[in-house]
Formats: sequence, C-alpha cells, structure tokens
Amino acid sequence: MRGIILAGGNGTRLLPLSSVGSKQLAPVYDKPMIYYPLSMLMLAGISDVLIISRPIDLPQFRRLFGDGSRLGMSIDYAVQEEPRGIADAFRIGATHIRGEHNALILGDNLFHGANLPSLLRRSAERLNGCVLFGHQVSDPERFGIAEVDERGRLVGIEEKPARPRSNLAIPGLYLFDGEVVDIAKRLTPSARGELEITDVLKAYLDEGRADLVWLGRGVTWLDTGTHESLLEAGLFVRDVQRRQGTRLGCVEEIAMHMGFISPDECYRMGTEMRSSPYGRYLMTCAHSYDRLPASARVPEDWP
Repeated sequence: MRGIILAGGNGTRLLPLSSVGSKQLAPVYDKPMIYYPLSMLMLAGISDVLIISRPIDLPQFRRLFGDGSRLGMSIDYAVQEEPRGIADAFRIGATHIRGEHNALILGDNLFHGANLPSLLRRSAERLNGCVLFGHQVSDPERFGIAEVDERGRLVGIEEKPARPRSNLAIPGLYLFDGEVVDIAKRLTPSARGELEITDVLKAYLDEGRADLVWLGRGVTWLDTGTHESLLEAGLFVRDVQRRQGTRLGCVEEIAMHMGFISPDECYRMGTEMRSSPYGRYLMTCAHSYDRLPASARVPEDWP
C-alpha cells in the first residue's frame, strides 16, 4: 500500500502564522505537524509516501525528510499549484499510486490511540473499494458526516449538513483501491472549483464498495487547522508524553520498531540532535531496544 500526505492549502485560518510557511510545518509541541500524519502511515506499515504541497513549501519538506532513506522509506514530492480540493491529490498522485491500494491522510490531522495501527492494518487487508472512518463529535455540522442505518452500516454521506443525521464525523484519513484515480478524474469540480472528497466517497458508496470503520472512544482525533486547535493539539501531545514517558509522532523511533531502520541508525540520528530532549530520547530508545521483548519490537499496537 502506498501513502499520500496532502499538505497543501494556504492555511488562511492560521494567518498570520501561515504567512511565513506551510501550516503543516508549524510546531505541535516538540515536532513539526507533519510528523504526526506521517507516523500514522508508518504504523500502518506504509514505507512509500508522496507529500503534496505548494511550490514554495516543498523545499522545506525536502530539507526535513530528503528522499526518506534515513527513515528506511521512499518519500517523494509533488506540487499542488493552488488549493483544488482533497480529491485533487489523486490526480496529482496518479503516477505514485500506479493502480495500487493507497492511504490518503491530511497533513493537519493528528490521531492517537493504542489500537489504531492494528485497526488500520486490518482495514487495509479487507479493503474492497474504500474505507472511511467515523469519529463521534459534538458539532457534526462542521464536518463531513457519515449516515448509518440501524445496524450501523454506511448509507449516506453529507458535507457539513445544517441538520446532521448522525454525529459521526469523517476524519481526514482514507483507504482506497487503485480505481480512485479514475474516479477522481471523472469528477466535476464544485462551485468553488474544487474536487470534493465527499464525491469520491459517494461514488464508491453508490457501487456498494464503501466501508465505514468506527473509531472508538479510545481514539483521539484533532484537526490542527486553527489557532485554538493547534494549541489544543500541542497541549495534548505534551500531556500524553509527560504521563507516558513516550513521544507521539516520533518517526525515527517508529521506523526502528517497524523494522525500516536499525537501532544503530536510530541512535545515530539521535546523536545528531543530542542537544535536544528529542535527540536524547532517540538515543535512549535505540540503546534499550535490544532489551525489549520480541513482541514489543514490531508492535501490533502502539502507545
């Protein structure tokens, strides 16, 4: 399965902060925002990722990740000249997808939950069309909403409805088969000139090939697209890290546990940042890796 991170857009809700660079490079506590969606793809077992962003921002992403080889991955880049909707990612990423199953995650979405990695992997194994996820929210009118029947099966999708038929919001994380590229190419842009992800999901639903997976109460989902939500996400990451003694979205540690890189490689990257708590944390993780039980080295679930 291939991964795509859509990190475009002008971030107008974050002005003036976003006037100096991509919002996906803004800090969420101790690391750039994009670390969190990238780590989610990695925990799903994906090592081949395309980052889509504005021309002005791509050099900074390249500086951050390079070609991905330091993480034992392949990371490529593509330009989105101007915001044209989430589904535009499939047109831009057609060559990257190459007819294979793929996961799309928005660059300003943060997920956390112990069962998420295994949930994503199981969903990918059963993929037959597309998988979207449902997360209960108190303000469903702000989101795309999944409508379900009395048995919990997906029967409809609404985009920011005035009178929502459920409180199941659809987060910015989706799994698709390779046909998504052709479906996206057939879409008619909205009145705003955008290719709506809702239209892609509805196309699969009409074919009977859209599955809804509910994210349980143990899953946290944060959209960091506003000043308030950005602060909330930073405080959430700080509190979890303080209490658990682990770091969320730590891509180097995850690469080691997933077997993408060796403990020595993880330790070496830690030494390059040894003046920061983040670097020293990597060194400690790599040093103690051999003392972990085998079941914890490539975890089925992740704290």
